[in-house]
Amino acid sequence: MRHRKAGRKLNRTTSHRLMMLRNMVTSLFEHERIETTEAKAKELRSLAERLVTLGKRGDLHARRQALKVINSKKVVQKLFNEIAPRFAKKNGGYTHILKTRTRPGDGSALAIVELIPAEGEEKRVGEKPTKKKKGAKGGS
Repeated sequence: MRHRKAGRKLNRTTSHRLMMLRNMVTSLFEHERIETTEAKAKELRSLAERLVTLGKRGDLHARRQALKVINSKKVVQKLFNEIAPRFAKKNGGYTHILKTRTRPGDGSALAIVELIPAEGEEKRVGEKPTKKKKGAKGGS
C-alpha cells in the first residue's frame, strides 16, 4: 500500500531524480517556459512554486535555501529580483501546465510548463490571441 507516499519516482534513483528536478527548475526560471513530459511537469510544479514562495520572502536565509536547489547564482538573482516581485499579490498558482502532444519516439505525453505572466504583461509568442466578441447585429 502506498498510503502517505507523495511524489512520483519517475523510474529513476533518488539522486538522479532530485538532480533532474533541480536542473529542470533552474531551466524553468532561466527561460520561464520549458517542454517536458506530463509526469515530470507535475513534479516540477511543486518545487517551482515552493521556490517562488522563498523568493517572495526575500531574506538571506530564503536566498541560501534557494541556492541549495537552483544550480546557478544568476538564476537565483533573477528569481528574487524579477520573478518573485511579479507574484507579490498572488498566493500560489505561479505556473501553468499546458498539455501539448505525444512524443513520436515513445508515445509519452508532453507538456509545456511556464510561469504565468504578470497582470498587464503581454502574452508570450506562440500563444493564440483571444478573439474579441462581436457587437450586437442590427445597428443603425
